[in-house]
This record gives sequence, C-alpha cells and structure tokens, in this order.
Amino acid sequence: MKKLLFLTLYFVIMSSFKTFAQDELSIRVTPPSLSLEIGEKATLNAIVVDQNGREQPDRKVLFYAGRQSRKAITIDSTGQVTALKGGNYQVILISPDTSGKRIRQYYPVLVKDAPIAKVELLDVPEKIYAGTTSRIIIKVFDAAGFERTNVDLNIKTDNESVAKLDKYGNLTALKPGSTTLRVEVEGIEGSSSLKIVKNPAVKLELASDMDAARTGDVFHFKARLLDKNGKEVTDAPVKFAFHGESDNPEYTASGVIKQDGRFVADVPGLYTVIATSGANSAMKSVEISQRNVSRKIEVIGHGSVSDKHTSDFWIWQGKDGKDYGVTGTWGADGTAYFWDVTDPANIFKIDSVQVDARTVNDVKVSEDGNICIISREGASNRKNGIIIIDCKNPADVKIVSTFTENLTGGVHNLFIDKGYVYALSAGRKYYIIDIKDPANPFIVSDFELETPGHSIHDVWIEDGIAYSSNWADGIQLVDIGNGIAGGSPKNPVQFASYAYPSGANHASFPYNSSTGKFYVVGGDEKFPYGLDPEGDKPSRAAGFLHFIDFSELNKPEEVARFEIPMAGSHNYWIDGDILYAAFYNGGVRVVDISGELLGDLYKQGREIAWIIPEDPRGFVKNAPFTWGAQLHKGHIFYSDWNSGLWSAKLEPVKPKNTKLQSR
Repeated sequence: MKKLLFLTLYFVIMSSFKTFAQDELSIRVTPPSLSLEIGEKATLNAIVVDQNGREQPDRKVLFYAGRQSRKAITIDSTGQVTALKGGNYQVILISPDTSGKRIRQYYPVLVKDAPIAKVELLDVPEKIYAGTTSRIIIKVFDAAGFERTNVDLNIKTDNESVAKLDKYGNLTALKPGSTTLRVEVEGIEGSSSLKIVKNPAVKLELASDMDAARTGDVFHFKARLLDKNGKEVTDAPVKFAFHGESDNPEYTASGVIKQDGRFVADVPGLYTVIATSGANSAMKSVEISQRNVSRKIEVIGHGSVSDKHTSDFWIWQGKDGKDYGVTGTWGADGTAYFWDVTDPANIFKIDSVQVDARTVNDVKVSEDGNICIISREGASNRKNGIIIIDCKNPADVKIVSTFTENLTGGVHNLFIDKGYVYALSAGRKYYIIDIKDPANPFIVSDFELETPGHSIHDVWIEDGIAYSSNWADGIQLVDIGNGIAGGSPKNPVQFASYAYPSGANHASFPYNSSTGKFYVVGGDEKFPYGLDPEGDKPSRAAGFLHFIDFSELNKPEEVARFEIPMAGSHNYWIDGDILYAAFYNGGVRVVDISGELLGDLYKQGREIAWIIPEDPRGFVKNAPFTWGAQLHKGHIFYSDWNSGLWSAKLEPVKPKNTKLQSR
C-alpha cells in the first residue's frame, strides 16, 4: 500500500514537473540577431528548447512577419528573411501544440536604409506675394525608391532677406526679389527658384454658410482677398485658424479647421474662425450648441452560448416570413447554431451543424434565404474551405456540399452575393466561387494584390463592388459587376484604394451620405493589451473607425474618426445615417453619422447610445467582447465572443427642436 502511495505521489510530482517544464519552453533562434541590407536574404534557424536548453525536435516553429513589418520584410516557411525596406522590424515565431496552446516569441530584424538619392521640392508657386506664407512639400527618396522621413534637412535660401523656409516646409516671403531655395540631405540637394512680387491685396473678407450649428456640424468658410480696386486676388495663400470659448469651463473648446475653410467644433461654445493672408486678416464668430442625439437603449433578448466562444452571425427573413439567425463558434468544435429570432425577446436554438474545424469564423446567408455558407479554420485534415448548407428550413438544415479547392490554408471570412461566394484563402487573397448549383461549386476567378507581404482580412460586397480590408495595404475597391471599371465576378478589376498609416485595416463598409458624399468606413483591429484566446480572463482591444471620403475616387481623403477609450473596433453595420459598431469590450455603439463628417465624432457627441452585454453565465463571466452588430426590422442584433447572440431596441427618435439656444 505504501509502495502504491509512493508511486502515485511520484507520478503526480513528475507530472507537475513536466507541466512546469512545458510552461518554460522557449524558441532558440540563430543567428541571435539579424542586420540586412535592402535586397539581402538570410535564413533563421529556430528550435524549441526547455528551460535547461534541451531541444524539442517534435515541436514545429512557424514564421510570420509582424503586421507592421509585412511591407518591409518577408519570411517564408523555411525561415528565409528578405529585406525590402529600411527600418526596425519584427519576425513572429510561433510553436503550437496539439491542444491549441502555443509559444510566441518576437525576433528583431534591422534593415539598413539605402543612401539618399533624390530631394524634391513640391507645390512651389510660380509667383509668391510678399508678406505671405506658403507651404512647400519636401520629399526625400533613397536609392531603393523609398520616401524617407528619418533624415535631417539642411535648409537655406541664397538670399534670406527675400524669403526663408523652416524645417516644416513653411516658406515666408519677406520682400519682392528673387532667390533660390535649397534643401540638402547627406550631400544630395534639391533646389527651386523663387520669385517674390509685391502683394496687391489690401482687404480680406470672410463668410460662412452658417452662423450657428450643433457640435459635429461642418461649416464652410470662404475667404476673399481684394486689391485696392475691389478686384479679387485669387492666387494668394490664405491661412485659417480658430479659437473657442466653451460654454462649460470644465471642458476645453476644441475642433478641426481645414485649410480649405472647413470647420467643425467638438463642444458647445462660441468659436471664432480667423483667416490671414500676409498683413490682411478677417474673423467671424459662430455659435455651437450641443448635438443632443442621445436615446435610450435596452436589452430585449439573449440566446446564450456559454460553453464556447461565439464568432460572427447573420440575421435574415426566412421563406416562411419568420426571422432567423446563424452564429459561428471560435476555437472550439466546429459548430454553427441556427436560431429563431422572430420574437427578439425569445431567441432560441432550432438546429446546428458540426463540421471538421476548430473555428467557424464567418457565416453568411444568400439574399433569397435558401443557402447558408460557413467558413472553416483548423480542420484536422487541414482542408478547411467552406461548407454550403441548405437553410430553406432553418429548423432542419442540411449540408449540401463542401468546397476546399485552394482554400486549405483556412477561410477566415467570406461573403455571398448573387450566386457567388467570395472566400478568403490563407489570409492572402479571395477566390470567387460560383455556387449557383450548390452541389457543384467551382472557382471562376480570384483577387490578390502584388505588393510585398500583402495580406487580407475581410471582404464585403455592395452594389457590384467588393470592398476588401488588406491590413497595411488598406481598403481596396474592386468592380465585380458594378460597371464602374468593367469588372465582373469572372474578371474582378481594382479601381480605387486607400491605406492609413497604422496598417491595421480589418473591416470596410461603404455608405452614401445624405449629403451626396460617398464614404467608406475602415475599421482597425489591435490587441496592445494582449488577447486571451483560452478564455481564462477578460480581453481588451484597441483601434478605431476611419471615415474615408471616396467622393473623388482618385483622391480619397480621411476626414473623421470614431474612437472610444480603452476598447477597440471590430465589425459594424450602417443603416441610413446610423452606424451600429461592435467595439469588443466596449459593447455596441450606436452613432449618428448624418451630414458631412469631419474630425472626432466621439468628442462631438455623435454617440446615440451604447449597450454592453454582461453575462454572469458567459464563457468568461461578465466579460463582454462584442463581435458584430446588425439592424434587422428595427432591432439591433449582436453577437458576443463570451455569451452568444443578443437583441436590443433603441427608443424612437424624439421630436426635433430646431431652435438654437441664444447665448
């Protein structure tokens, strides 16, 4: 008996030691550091070792370029790194085990900058009026063709009594005359001749399209310069600025002024816009009142999923006129659930399918409600791909076919439109699959960028245009039947794009504003505070929504943002002039996006309502992590990573008070 007890205790201790040792595993990389020239290649050798340095040859190591590094370095499955652009970057090394847990390490890579090859001076006026300030754009390029900003500029003019230029590109014309502007970087010089002439302007007039408005409303100011004869001077630069006095001393007056005269205020108060051109100036004050768009929101119903993570969802009206939903699951057993949501206060499961996958990340339903498509990641045979389901009777769904061709790397997101499925493949491209005969799907084309280290996260279809979110390559607009660029599902044609500096473009959604402007909203996805996929503790995200004005397709402009403190954006939905956005641990945010947009929408008080799904029975208890939102028949449906499917209702709009309060 004592011997049996001793052996039991021995095995418990050894098992604990083995678990501890497992927890202490790390990845050893050679060489220990890496410094490359642009175009140079090197191979990393990586192996998993325990805390005593013993190698674990059964553990595989996978190599990835960090999100901010993908356009600067590439790394293949063998560990070969290719340097593309100068800077400090990271390689991510991951070693998964059979349970889904993994070791993650970061390896720094230095890519040396190429020597400077060219200095350009742009936007230099042919004629410059004395007393005015103009903005000169200085661009520096290296021998590899990359624009460089990490350089010291040596700036001078041949005659500084005529004009001066500061390091920010502000050129001040002091008096009539001629001189040459010179900018030198590492021995390479760019230059431009300047001609300063007498300024004919003697008066500046300033007008605006409104005298009073709410926070978030955009003013358009127009400045007119006149000479002594009353004739307009149209080619002299005008600078705009503003100052404000908040109605509430606890808040600082703030807003945005653009140099084309657009102005928006964040908080109520009295604001004065100032226009200057040389010695001439003018000002105009405007009143700003509170936007007052807040409305109550309340939870209506909840379809609980507490034994696994819930992923994306879709709500639709069935053939029988009733309303249904489908939800995926994440990091679990490949289950997708079907729900009856006809009564949003009584959401209940009516069927499910289970497929060979760890994650059913995305789910979509065809326009006619006949076909449901679900994505697969983590299949045991690595075939992944998509599952095509007959959902004409959502209470008795049937798998019609499985399609895996070219999709073995995993399908993270997908979309269904007019008999075609747009399915992501291994985060690199999307394939367009004809499913008009659901039992016999086939690929008709694909869309992939050609940029270094390119990747893709999502694709959304609307009015014959595919909007894909390509991380560092930003938002891509592709004609797949709209006609704007002659594209079709069999011949997708890219015709516009926009990339913002963070490189975290995760989702894109288009909408036509009531103002006539065409916007695309680009959402970030970031986890600077860490993500806990095992569900042991609450997670917290970061990132925000970028509003891009695509009214001029060849000149997209980022005009506004919506960001909330200590939470990050995920998926969202737009109906009319209202945005329904999931912000992970920040729940669902309902946002007024009416009118022209400019500046910080959150500061402007455009948030109508918010609701956070806290569930004491959740997979992680009381840890909201909202995945997406969708408006359906007046109810807001939303899925939460830790608690399943929810519904909420926004109170009706109150009668508008169109009168602005007098100061």
